[in-house]
Amino acid sequence: MSWFSQALNSTIGKKVIMALTGLFLITFLIVHVSGNTLLFRSDGGEAFNLYAEFMTSNPLIKAASYILYSGIILHVIYALVLSIRNKSARPVGYAVAKPSQNSSWKSRNMGILGTILLIFLIIHMRSFWYEMKFGEVPVMSVDGVEIKDLYSIMQAAFSQWWYVLIYVLAMVGLGYHLAHGFWSAFQTLGLQHKKYSPFIKKVGLAFAIVVPALFASMPIYMFIKSLS
Repeated sequence: MSWFSQALNSTIGKKVIMALTGLFLITFLIVHVSGNTLLFRSDGGEAFNLYAEFMTSNPLIKAASYILYSGIILHVIYALVLSIRNKSARPVGYAVAKPSQNSSWKSRNMGILGTILLIFLIIHMRSFWYEMKFGEVPVMSVDGVEIKDLYSIMQAAFSQWWYVLIYVLAMVGLGYHLAHGFWSAFQTLGLQHKKYSPFIKKVGLAFAIVVPALFASMPIYMFIKSLS
């Protein structure tokens, strides 16, 4: 086995992969939430549908999407491997355990938060990505060109209070996950400095609040619109 393979199979190597894939997924969240803000435009979904059409038809974006799927899979697999390894390394709990004094709630429950997000991701992709790719999606005409009307699919989904509730709760989970994961990724990669680390922590906390809040505001906004 080469030194590279040994490094990847080590606990540190797995944590590095977790950190790198996590930062990559954070970058994706920025792009995704930026595009989804088009849902707030009062144009009947035209701008959002043009954005969705571009994201699903551009060859470069398609290639990037496969990298994204691989990143998600790697992040999940290595999270499971590390969780199992940590439990097997400590089969018997300490006689006196006070986890709340040694770590935060979100850091102790990253596995649970990640599982919730994975379940939500499957539901989310089934509702929108699968429908966009394989479902019978209505079309709308923009400048004489027919494109898929994903906006109407989102309107139908977010007119249901229970779906909006699931979405919002998942975004709360995402916020907690990011609050620990953002800083943890930099820490794992050794990017720590007494001068810059406090700033990175503040950026991570702001990111963990703003991005999930933006995502959560979209279904709430569309649900309120459906009532009028």
